[in-house]
Amino acid sequence: MSSSSPAEQNRQALPHLGGASVETLGEGTRKARLAILLSGRGSNMLSLVQATQTGVLQGLAEVVVVFSNKPDAPGLELAVAQGYPVASLPSQGRKREAFDAEAAELLQQYHPDFVVLAGYMRILSPAFIQPFAGRILNIHPADTHQHQGLHAYEWAFDNQLAETKITVHLVDEGLDTGPILAQETVDLRGADTLAEVERRGLAVEHHLYAQVLADLIINKQKRSC
Repeated sequence: MSSSSPAEQNRQALPHLGGASVETLGEGTRKARLAILLSGRGSNMLSLVQATQTGVLQGLAEVVVVFSNKPDAPGLELAVAQGYPVASLPSQGRKREAFDAEAAELLQQYHPDFVVLAGYMRILSPAFIQPFAGRILNIHPADTHQHQGLHAYEWAFDNQLAETKITVHLVDEGLDTGPILAQETVDLRGADTLAEVERRGLAVEHHLYAQVLADLIINKQKRSC
């Protein structure tokens, strides 16, 4: 009989992810530097920050900047309250390539190991992706093979799905088309409002994102040993 939790049983990850622990790494290993990007309230940003403080990312990662394309994004205020550096560039009225090139140049000053999209509501152009190729992560509240783009929880609710999946994937130049790193199922049975669908989905988002990042960092550090 398996002793794993329902969340562990529902989680689907690529074979190279997971299995290691912080204790397997040598002391003095440098923490991975995270740049977190958001456009709104910052709930995933907060969960990642908390994971670096007391959760699965403790000792593995540090948040070096929280960036937004909206200077008035509530998530920036939350990051400041937590004591983290913030930066912003207004994207409204800007051409995508020009804005992305400026944003990438700004973020490179923080030397991030990973760029973590946490509710960053922009489609990234090559001007942004190329400087961080293979190091940009996104979390998407659906199976990216079934639904891409915005309003994924609305899609699940409108179609009365019994379950949906949260997907963490690398970002390429398509819309939610990058390689999938992990997925976890969200049970939507009995979720009779959109707010309940979102509540259940966010609960999965908040722990899955941090765990996938921890897996990536541990495996990267093990390969470099």
